[in-house]
Formats: sequence, structure tokens, C-alpha cells
Amino acid sequence: PSCRRYVSGGRCKSTARLEGKVVIITGANTGIGKETARDLAQRGKVIIACRDIAKAEAAASEIRAETGNQQVIVKKLDLADTKSIREFAEKFLAEEKELHILINNAGVMLCPYSKTADGFEMHLGVNHLGHFLLTFLLLERLKQCAPARIVNVSSLAHHGGRIRFHDLQGEKCYNRGLAYCHSKLANVLFTRELARRLQGKSQRQAEFTANALHPGSVYSELVRHSFVMTWLWRIFSFFLKTPCEGAQTSIYCAVAEELDSVTGQYFSDCQPAYVSPQGRDDETAKKLWSVSCELLGIQWD
Repeated sequence: PSCRRYVSGGRCKSTARLEGKVVIITGANTGIGKETARDLAQRGKVIIACRDIAKAEAAASEIRAETGNQQVIVKKLDLADTKSIREFAEKFLAEEKELHILINNAGVMLCPYSKTADGFEMHLGVNHLGHFLLTFLLLERLKQCAPARIVNVSSLAHHGGRIRFHDLQGEKCYNRGLAYCHSKLANVLFTRELARRLQGKSQRQAEFTANALHPGSVYSELVRHSFVMTWLWRIFSFFLKTPCEGAQTSIYCAVAEELDSVTGQYFSDCQPAYVSPQGRDDETAKKLWSVSCELLGIQWD
């Protein structure tokens, strides 16, 4: 029915091949990450970077069987632990000579207050800081392999977010719904500032892009920390995208030829979408960048 068609949203129509190219997708053992991996595995080599190796191996073997592509590889990555992120990057750089597409897809949502191994609030730590560090560690390899793309999975929820520098870790005041929104706004601001910085850096600058996206409201495991949301998701599943439909914009940002030189943008349903005023604030983006570097103990100029 047309209602279902409306809900399903845009489709990525690109048939671009990724022969000889390497893609990393974080959190690709379930939900839209897994569907993104399934699609891209029909095009080229995919590395599934996940915390839960058993789940990731199950997803990878299913994708290998379905696509006939044996180049679907699992590597351990726990975004809630900077030591694991550094180990993943070190191993990857030692084993793989190429990297063309990095999809920062993994995320947590609506967690009760908790901290990562490094003492960061869980949403900020996994959704923003973990991917910030991962991108930093892999950036040189991406540059060497340009044309390259960085794709950050954000959310419409960024509209409800604020970057509260006075209470970044939510210690004074914590609301798990808002914490998720704040982290998704951080994704948008990170993408914006990263794109700005990349533009002057590479001789082939148009060929090195960073974009963010909203996948849509997807029926997935992301709401598992909230009984109410899980219940609502079940009732309204007809009005939610399937993970396959939700993966379309990630796939689009990763492969669509018309985005070859498009950078610093935010997409939804495979087309440019409205960014909240907070998400367009360059001063906040710059400040978040330097605070993130400080928290992670890195120098990223």
C-alpha cells in the first residue's frame, strides 16, 4: 500500500561497484549496520567492526553465503573502550593496505546512566568520542586511498540535542533520551567540522568527503534499553522502516556517484535534509572538536 511505500522512504539506486575497495562498518552485526554490510558486500570488501564477535561472525557468514563474497571480515572493536579502538586501528593498518569508506554506524540509545572504560558518559563516549578517535586513527590511510568517504550515522534526534559543555558527561543532570539527542548532535557537528578541515588538506580535496545522515525510524534493537520504546516500536512497527529500508541512506552516502564531491552535508531518505540551527553552529563545532581532542588525549590539527 502507498502508506507503507511512504514509510519505506528513499532507495539508493546506485549500482556502483567497489572492486578492489575496502569498507569498514562499525556495529554491523545487527540492524541497519548489518543491512548496509549486506548491500556493500555485493559490491566489494567489507570489514565488520563489532564488540560482540560471536554475533558478528554469525552475521558475516550469513552475508558471505548470500552474496558469495568471501571478503566479509570480522574484527573486534569496542567503542566504549579507547584501548580497544587503538588496538583495532593498529591491527587494521598492519593487515590492510587500503581503506576507501568508513561508516561510523554503531550506536547506543536510551542507556541508563553508565560510563565507558575511560569514564565518558556512555552515549557521548560510544556515539561520538569512540567514532571521533577511530576516524582520527584511520584518517591517513583514507587520505592515501582517496577518493575516500566518511559516513556518520546521526539521527533526526539531533534536533533535540544541545552540546552542554558545562556538563558534557551528564553528571549534574542526566536524561537518557536527551543524552542520545546530544550525542547525535555531536555526530552532525563532528561531520561539519571534519569536512571543513578536510577541504584544505588534500590536493584532491573534492575526493575526500564526510557526510552525516538520518536513517529514519527503524524497527531495530537500538531501543532495547527502554521497555516503553520496545513496546511502542512493536505496536507501530507498520509505520517504521525495516532495517533494510533504514540502511538505504547509509548506502547512498557510501556509494552514490553524484556525491563524489559533496561534503559536510546531512541526508535523510537519500536526499539532503534540514539540519537544526545547533547543528549548523560552527563555533560549537570547533569547540566540540578541541574538547574531544582534550578528552581523548590526541592532537588533531
